[in-house]
Amino acid sequence: MLAILDYKAGNQTSVRRALDHLGIPCRITADPSVIADAAGIIFPGVGAAGQAMHELTSTGLDKLLAEQVAAGKPLLGICVGCQILLDYSPENDTKALGIVPGACAMFSPSLTDENGLPIRIPHMGWNKVALSRPCELFDGIDQESEFYFVHSYYPVPEAGYVLGVTEYGLPFCSVHGRKGLWAVQFHPEKSGRPGLHLLRNFAAYCQEA
Repeated sequence: MLAILDYKAGNQTSVRRALDHLGIPCRITADPSVIADAAGIIFPGVGAAGQAMHELTSTGLDKLLAEQVAAGKPLLGICVGCQILLDYSPENDTKALGIVPGACAMFSPSLTDENGLPIRIPHMGWNKVALSRPCELFDGIDQESEFYFVHSYYPVPEAGYVLGVTEYGLPFCSVHGRKGLWAVQFHPEKSGRPGLHLLRNFAAYCQEA
């Protein structure tokens, strides 16, 4: 069973529906015992970094996540869950979880697209991910596949944690982490077949681990 972390940040239901579609047992939960017994944790989120961290720290879920990752529990962060795995986000001047070294940055309105036009913020739409190094999440996924993004901030982890890059006004990190601890800026649960394939790969890794 996979635990979908419930920290009032939104989007948990969409992830559960995607896993239900794949036939992967899951549960939306904030119960420490359920999370500890799960084969893996999905850490999704839609909303602001400050609000998300307040909920995590006020419930003790921040410490629980750190403990589970330190114990080797597989984890997949999605969108806000990707960003606040880092040390800091300028959104709400937020001290984040510090599980992955790095910080977030905001897209600058001075950035332009391939046609020289100002980019739209938030970044909202379908884009490719160019892998910087092999990543089990993308096993069997065509490199030309596109994933769905909705965000104004993006992760800037230490270079050794960058796994994939996407172009939007500039090349930015869209996948970071290490084996068993992954984070994606896009929404796999809203990315059609490639996104479902990625979730299936994560579940398979959790089962093997």
